[in-house]
Amino acid sequence: MMKETTLAQSVRLICSAGALGASLMAVPAFAQQADAPMQRVEITGSAIKRIDAETAVPVTVMKMSDLKAEGISTVEQVLSTVAAMQATQGTSQVVGLSTGGASFANMRGLGANKTLVLLNGRRLANNAFDSSAPDLNMIPFAAIERVEVLRDGASALYGSDAVGGVINFITKRDFTGGVVSVGGDSPEHKGGTGLNSSIAYGYGDVDKDGWNFYAMGDFQKQRAIGGTERDFNRRFAGGLSSSTFPANYYQDGDVGNPAAPNCTSSPNLVSNGTGCKMTTSSFVDYVPRSERATGLFKGTIKLPNNHELSLEYLHSRSKVESQIAPVPYGGLIMNPRLANGALNPYYPGNGNFTPNIPLDPNFGAGDLPPGAQPGYINVMWRDLPNGVRADENINRQQRFVAELSGNIAGWDYRTGLSWGENKVKVNLRGYSDGDKITQGVLDGIINPFGEQSAASMALLMGAALDGNIQNAKGTTKTFDLNASRELSDWLGAGRNAALAIGGQASREEFLSAANTPYAEKVVASTGIDPNTHNEGSRTVYAAYAELNVPIVKTLDVTAAVRYDKYSDFGNSTNPKVSFRWQPSTTTMVRGSYSTGFRAPSLYEINAANTYTNTSTLNDPVNCPNGEPAPGKSRATNCDMQFQKLQGGNRSLNPEESKNATLGIVYEGVKDLTLTADVWAIELEHQIANMAEPDAFGDPVKYASLFHRNAAGNLSIDGSQCPGVNCGYVDLRTQNLGGIKTNGIDLGAQYRLRTTAYGTYNFSLNSTWVHQYKYQNTEGGEWHQNVGIYSGSAPVFRWQNTASLRWNMKELSAGVTGHFKSGYLDQENDYVENHRVASYTTFDSYVSYTQPKGVALTFGIRNMFDRTPPLSYQETTFQAGFDPRFTDVTGRTFYVRASYSF
Repeated sequence: MMKETTLAQSVRLICSAGALGASLMAVPAFAQQADAPMQRVEITGSAIKRIDAETAVPVTVMKMSDLKAEGISTVEQVLSTVAAMQATQGTSQVVGLSTGGASFANMRGLGANKTLVLLNGRRLANNAFDSSAPDLNMIPFAAIERVEVLRDGASALYGSDAVGGVINFITKRDFTGGVVSVGGDSPEHKGGTGLNSSIAYGYGDVDKDGWNFYAMGDFQKQRAIGGTERDFNRRFAGGLSSSTFPANYYQDGDVGNPAAPNCTSSPNLVSNGTGCKMTTSSFVDYVPRSERATGLFKGTIKLPNNHELSLEYLHSRSKVESQIAPVPYGGLIMNPRLANGALNPYYPGNGNFTPNIPLDPNFGAGDLPPGAQPGYINVMWRDLPNGVRADENINRQQRFVAELSGNIAGWDYRTGLSWGENKVKVNLRGYSDGDKITQGVLDGIINPFGEQSAASMALLMGAALDGNIQNAKGTTKTFDLNASRELSDWLGAGRNAALAIGGQASREEFLSAANTPYAEKVVASTGIDPNTHNEGSRTVYAAYAELNVPIVKTLDVTAAVRYDKYSDFGNSTNPKVSFRWQPSTTTMVRGSYSTGFRAPSLYEINAANTYTNTSTLNDPVNCPNGEPAPGKSRATNCDMQFQKLQGGNRSLNPEESKNATLGIVYEGVKDLTLTADVWAIELEHQIANMAEPDAFGDPVKYASLFHRNAAGNLSIDGSQCPGVNCGYVDLRTQNLGGIKTNGIDLGAQYRLRTTAYGTYNFSLNSTWVHQYKYQNTEGGEWHQNVGIYSGSAPVFRWQNTASLRWNMKELSAGVTGHFKSGYLDQENDYVENHRVASYTTFDSYVSYTQPKGVALTFGIRNMFDRTPPLSYQETTFQAGFDPRFTDVTGRTFYVRASYSF
């Protein structure tokens, strides 16, 4: 059971919510009009067919027709309007982070792998790279009819992952006629232009003709936004790197550079004492170039005795391209003389330039690395001649579903076979062969400090490497069965009890591997272990039941339970109890309590142990507070990317949760709906890699994670790991501590009907997070996260979306505002206790629509051209702001046109 103090706290919060008098926009849960048809349907969050929107759990229903009018053209943008969403991984995080271009949903800030994403009530194949969650880019945007968001835990019905909530994308059951649409986005600033188009055609009427077939295609394309195409790139020198051009050099102390101390020879250099640093953020894409194409084909045939058979095939392809700064080389060696005894022309002081730091001609004499001579220097250089590094991420998804539904002996049933596959391929451009570059510097051919000769350019061009670096594939095969029916009025409440039962069996497989021959040549600049090979499979069986019992005329109670058995870690049983109490025609109270779980993903269990780069950090022992310890070099210990070990863990236990909600819906005024839902979640045994800032922030507590080489250092070059000279921090997957979070979803919906001036619709959805705290280790201290950048992201105290829509006959218009509260920024070396400002943007549109014919929409996103607030975060490669929560594009004009026939 959840702790009494937490439930008592929830009661106090709901009282506060009543004073505020609003909640997340939702379809009214109980006020049925007298003349409305009593059609029974299945709503996300329940397996029992019931009257539309009659539910004891909070469900938000978003119509795609409204969202498309606002200029939304991607699923990622759809979910950004949901106030319950916290930190997300968007497409832009592909830049420098090898995500494959995937975009994930993340409700309540619990992590993308704890938000269940469904398409027509069934799971999609998880992203093949890490098998954590489905990629939102693979969902057929043009075919979506509505989105149902369950803001409550639902493992008792859906099993694993439904901890923070469930998002169900629902496509059209059938479609007749045709529609063609085209659109374009034109930002006021450079870059980011977009095109989108879709076509759909269907024929046949299931009810009249006994069959229907339709096909839909959707295509989207967006141009990149580079780091120099926005002025806020220059707010501070972000993404600083010690690998520069001209190169930094050192022996065992200070860092030298021929451009120091002014470092003005390049607009990308900043002074760093006797050395320089390079601002890499100017090379980084703020928004990557992307293309998406999706096709959905569905056929439905009516069978005798009120049965239906449908076949559905989905194919999606996403290509995301991004770029980052040229290849850095942090471990080059330059000797004072060449192998033939001649002076190295590029060695400082050999006629090239005068060194600005002391150089010891006997340096390293007692312990020389391979290829080095006494007096050698270490060189940190960036390969500008070969240009920026770029990646191409190609993501393909297929899904086939065969479904049979109908009624047998009073039972409404639905059963299906589904097969899903996700493939991801990553190709690289602009990289170079590290062995050739290393030898070229040793041989005195490459000049790390100035212009290149014809011979060095030929060597550099010959060292250029384009190729395939990683490939991944995941498949899911599932059989499912669900049946529900009404029973009888057991307790004389005037309504019948209802029962649903169901089960499923599935097989999951995934494989993710590096292209070893190519990865070996670029390991120093990618951090990808050439021997990466992650593979796993498992079988899952599940059974569940749900029972709804009217106790009295005004009170229903629903109980559900599900049993899941996994072949690779064991089983889990999760119950849920909910109630719906309607004391009057204007007021309804609802609540629920449940347990939940998330099974460790195949990647988390089976991933091979591999080495990769950390973000830019200070060694907490060798460079505490940014100052090198006695006898330690600043060049290799301060503001550097170190090696970390990542990988799976076969001893992982599932994450376990407790969820509670308590809500009220009020409709005491005509056409006005006010709701408030308190929620509380406790999560135990969270599966994750410890956040780098946490591990590096307490070197005493986490001393066991740091494995140093014989010199007491962490490695800064991927070619050193694994090996005897490898120093690394162990951040492999493990069961960490818990998470406790609670808050209120608030909002309102009001419709004003007038005869002469049309209809006005106002809606508000808002989430206020009262508490979010987490542990890094089991039983460890609690870290506060609300309004504070802690770990890998902040948790916003407030998130609001408010909209006003007007329509009269064929004309409509609207304005929508989005708000995120400010927070205390990630700790950094620039400003102490910096506070990131709150962020508010407004969108507007005007539209002309004919039921059958032409529809035109013109709109503006980010009307007031709000610049992302300054942030010094270093979790993403983009500097100066956080791309996960803000709009880098700026004021954007868009137009949409469609023709229905």
